[in-house]
Order: sequence, then C-alpha cells, then structure tokens
Amino acid sequence: MSDERLVGIVLVSHSAEVAASVAALAKGLAGGGPAVPVAPAGGTEGGGLGTSAELIAAAAASVDRGAGVAVLTDLGSAVLTVKALLAEGDELPEQTRLVDAPFVEGAVAAVVTAATGADLAAVESAAAEAYTYRKV
Repeated sequence: MSDERLVGIVLVSHSAEVAASVAALAKGLAGGGPAVPVAPAGGTEGGGLGTSAELIAAAAASVDRGAGVAVLTDLGSAVLTVKALLAEGDELPEQTRLVDAPFVEGAVAAVVTAATGADLAAVESAAAEAYTYRKV
C-alpha cells in the first residue's frame, strides 16, 4: 500500500527531544509496513520548552496525505494550543483531529493502526484505547 492515503500523525510535546524520540519509537515499533507520515512538533521555535502553534501547523501540513491527521499531545497547554488552531479553522489541514490518548502508548497505537491503512476514526480509537493498557 502506498503512503499516499495513510492517516498522518503529529506528536506535540513541550520538548523537541521528547517529541522526536516518541516519533522514532512509534515508527520503529510499527515494523516493516508502509511508512506512516509522522512528524514531531516539540518545543518552541527557539529550541526552548513549550509549544508552538507554528511548529504544530507545519508538522500537520507535512504529514497530510488526504486521509486525515491525528494530533496527540503530552500536557495541558499543548492541548490548548491545538484546540486554538482547530478553532481558527484554516491553520490545520481538513480532517485534523485532536486525539485524547496517552502520549507514548497512544502514539505507538496510532502509528501501528495507521500503517494498516485504517481511517482516521480507527486511528483515533486505537490511540484512545491505549488508556486501558495496564502495566501491572
């Protein structure tokens, strides 16, 4: 399957390093399937801790293949930044959805599911389901 119509994933963290590392982990665990478009959007333009609407919008545009974009966030103010972008209406690609999911486990579930060619609703559902994963 071509990556032309795969759901794109954006990982928004207050730290560029965390976002990039989670993106690499999720892509690595997705195995040898199609290359899901995944983009980290971490930190500020100046390299500090925080979130950047500009970095998030650029990341979303970079992964948009026409099948939707799932955005996962790490902490509260990242959620607020994404919600503000969604409210603007023209800052993010059509069919961009903020996904309520744990950051690491949700990212892995989203990428693995997107690699199967699943639609945006299925990717969102798989990521959200990661809340139910128990470790002990």
